[in-house]
Amino acid sequence: MFACSVLVIDDEPMIRDVIQQGLRRAGFVIETAGNANSGMAKFDKGAFDLVITDVQMPDGDGFTVVNHIRNSKYPRTPVIGLSATPWLLEDDRFDRAISKPFRINQIVNTARALITKCNDVDKSATG
Repeated sequence: MFACSVLVIDDEPMIRDVIQQGLRRAGFVIETAGNANSGMAKFDKGAFDLVITDVQMPDGDGFTVVNHIRNSKYPRTPVIGLSATPWLLEDDRFDRAISKPFRINQIVNTARALITKCNDVDKSATG
């Protein structure tokens, strides 16, 4: 048994913090990045079980992030796209898409569904 590691990429500090706290409470190990470029750099240096990325960021978008992941040495890493603009989420490159605003239990439950191999993630914590 081991904890799953999740990379959260979002340019809004409050969004990153909410996701980080909710997923940590549920037993995930979290790494964060404040923009697409630093997120892709962290992805390349680590081994993440899941990536959650905002779709619209000033320095690059979630489509750039997901394309980077799909062309990396870990192309099957699940990616959740987040956006306050729902039509941007109509893209099959993301494994799941969640509209902002969201409820933290929606993030936690989606993360659990995408990375079921992590047995010690607290099933009772929903944020």
